[in-house]
Amino acid sequence: MNYTTHKIVTLEQFIIEKEKALPYATGEFSQLLRDLALAAKLVNFEIKRAGLVNVLGDTGTQNVHGESVQKLDVFANEQFIHALKLGEQVCVIASEENEEYIPIENTEGRYVVIIDPLDGSSNIDVNISVGTIFSIYRRVSKQGFPTPNDCLQKGNQQLAAGYILYGTSTILVYTTGNGVNGFTLDASIGEFFLSHPNIKMPNNLGGCLSINECQYDNFLPQLKNYLSDVKKRDTQSKDALSPRYVGSMIADFHRNLFRGGIFIYPGTTKTPHGKLRLLYEAKPVAFLAEQAGGIATNGFERILDIIPSQIHQLTPFFVGSTPEMKHLAKFLAQNTNPLEN
Repeated sequence: MNYTTHKIVTLEQFIIEKEKALPYATGEFSQLLRDLALAAKLVNFEIKRAGLVNVLGDTGTQNVHGESVQKLDVFANEQFIHALKLGEQVCVIASEENEEYIPIENTEGRYVVIIDPLDGSSNIDVNISVGTIFSIYRRVSKQGFPTPNDCLQKGNQQLAAGYILYGTSTILVYTTGNGVNGFTLDASIGEFFLSHPNIKMPNNLGGCLSINECQYDNFLPQLKNYLSDVKKRDTQSKDALSPRYVGSMIADFHRNLFRGGIFIYPGTTKTPHGKLRLLYEAKPVAFLAEQAGGIATNGFERILDIIPSQIHQLTPFFVGSTPEMKHLAKFLAQNTNPLEN
């Protein structure tokens, strides 16, 4: 990394500096963020040597969603749960890899962590970027044993959300509701450094169109109309959308966060509720998107306003720059919400 272009700030220093602005801060929340960063470093190390040790491929089992569990899914899940338990700031964890939420023996913890330990893990065998997605809430139950309601909070009650993208470089991007900042890992010394302060999504039409068009025949008519419309744009204009789809949702979102555009994982005639998870994927990414100046919906409702009813609830997901999302909304508004039928 080139540290000469701006003041060198580590993630640790950044967290401490932000904590100073809060007169009643106890340090517990800051420690929780550091625990997540520590687990991310361990997962990053294992991913970087995945081709050299026996951590590629699936375990031969399926998770609660009926998907093949990858060996790295298990490793990442174990590392984050272990780190969060040791930190003692958390009363309950909900992981995409576990069927039920995980209450922590130390029930004095004030925080709730919702986590997708390794988003896009099916791509790891072919060296495509994967990531960890997390969100943090304050517990709502009284002290003692946590309840499901601690996990089933609206997205606008998140204290923080973020992701770690393991790619050509490893970057941690997070928000506490006061902007979005990115930190790149210098693996030689094991430190995350502030590399992308105050991230903002481009505020214009165009950018990248991230959608699996192999499902086109199963899309709702209003979405087909939107896709037909954007394909009519002059490919040389700044408003043009370039098709870019990785298949690791957080990798697609990360690119669009910087380049603009829109990510779409819709409900279809076969799967009207979509396939992305409201708690583990949509809500934290929606929080980040809004803090960066974007918009995130299920096509008809703001993601952060949805009250979840179960920890593995599915949702259609549309997220992107504000001008592009508003243009999409004009098409989606042509019919009623199919999720209400």
